[in-house]
Amino acid sequence: MAVNLTEPAALLPVAGVRLGVAQAAIKKPGRDDLLIIELVEGSRVAGVFTQNAFAAAPVQLCRQRLGQSQRLRALLINAGNANAATGRDGLDDARQTTAAVARALGCDADQVLPFSTGVIGQRLPVARMTEAIPRAVAALEADHWNTAARAIMTTDTVPKGVSARVMTAQGEVTITGIAKGVGMIEPHMATMLGFIATDARLTDRAVDQALRDAVNVSFNCVTVDSDTSTNDSCVLCATAQVGAQDVDVNDADYAPIAQAIRDVCTALAQSIVRDGEGATRFITLDISGARDGVEARQVGYAIANSPLVKTAMFAGDANWGRIVMAIGKAGVENLDPARVDVRLDDVQLLQGGEPHPDYVEERGAAVVAKPEFTIGVDLGRGSARARLWSCDFSYEYVKINAEYRT
Repeated sequence: MAVNLTEPAALLPVAGVRLGVAQAAIKKPGRDDLLIIELVEGSRVAGVFTQNAFAAAPVQLCRQRLGQSQRLRALLINAGNANAATGRDGLDDARQTTAAVARALGCDADQVLPFSTGVIGQRLPVARMTEAIPRAVAALEADHWNTAARAIMTTDTVPKGVSARVMTAQGEVTITGIAKGVGMIEPHMATMLGFIATDARLTDRAVDQALRDAVNVSFNCVTVDSDTSTNDSCVLCATAQVGAQDVDVNDADYAPIAQAIRDVCTALAQSIVRDGEGATRFITLDISGARDGVEARQVGYAIANSPLVKTAMFAGDANWGRIVMAIGKAGVENLDPARVDVRLDDVQLLQGGEPHPDYVEERGAAVVAKPEFTIGVDLGRGSARARLWSCDFSYEYVKINAEYRT
C-alpha cells in the first residue's frame, strides 16, 4: 500500500564498499535476513542513534565502538529480531556475531558495528547467524545494494534505496543509501535503520557533521505513529576513494557533498513515510510563522501524530476542526488563535483564526482525496518554519501491528 513508491532502480556502487546477504532463518526461513557491509581500510564512519531509554544491545555496542574509533571495517545487520530488552545476554550475542564477522574478514571485532531490527525481547539465534556469516562474506560484491535493501526489510512492502552523484574539484563523488522502516517511527531518531556510503575523502569531522545535518532535516522530520524505536540507527561511511586531499567542513568541496548526502537522506526518510504501515496518504506538514524551529516542529508533530487527524485523512474527510484542535493542544505558549492560518494545499481553510469566507467543503475534500497533499499552518508569531512528513492511519495499520508476532 506504499504511496507513490516503487522499488529503486539499480543503485550505484560506491568505491570501497562491498555488500553480501545470506539466509539465517532469524524470524522466518526462506528469506535473506542477514547483511554484511564491508568497508575498505581507512574508511571514516559516523552514526546517530535512538534516544529511547531501552536502546537495544546493538545500539549500545555501536555507541561504544564508535566512541573508541571511527576506523571501522564492517557493518552487520539482521532483520527479524531487534535484540532489544535482552540485557547482558543480548550484548554477549551482539559481541559473538560481530566477532564471527571479524574472523571471516580478518579484522578486529571492535571494527564491526552490529544493527538489528524486528521483534523486541527475544535472544538472537546466534548459532544460525554465525553459520550464515561466511555465506554472506562469500557473496560480497560492490553492486549488491539492491539486494541489501531487500534483506533488511521487516514489515516494509518496498525496499528503499537512493543514489546520487556530485562533481567536485577532486572528481565525481557517489553517494548511495538504503533504509528500512515503516512503523514505530518518530525521532529522535526517526523501527528505522539507514546506511549511507560515499567514496568522498571526508575528514572524521566532516563525516560526523554531514550526517548530523542531514538527519536533522530528513530522518528527524518524519513520523508514522509517534513511537520511537529501541533500535533506530543511521550511519554514514566515507571510504576516501576519490581525490588525494581530505575534505573538511570549511573546504569548497564540502558543501556540494553535504547537500547530496542531505538529498539522499531526505528521499530515504520520505520513502519510509510513503511505505508507512497501511499508509494511503503521504502528508507534508508545512509549518511557518513560528518563533523558532522547535516551536514549528512542536506544532507539526501535534498535527501529524493526532489519531483524529490521521484517521480523518484516511477517510478523505476534510475535517479541519481536528487540525485546529491539534494546533491548540501543541502547548505553544501564548498562541493567539486570531493570528493562525490553515490551508490544505492552496485551499485556505482558516484565516485569522476564523473560517475563510470562500471555503467550501468540496474544495477541501478534493485535496484530501489525493494520495499526496500538504497541511499548511502559519502561526503568525515569527519567521521560523519546519517541514515534516507523515501519513494516515488505516485499517491495515491496526491489522499489521495486531498480527505482528503471529
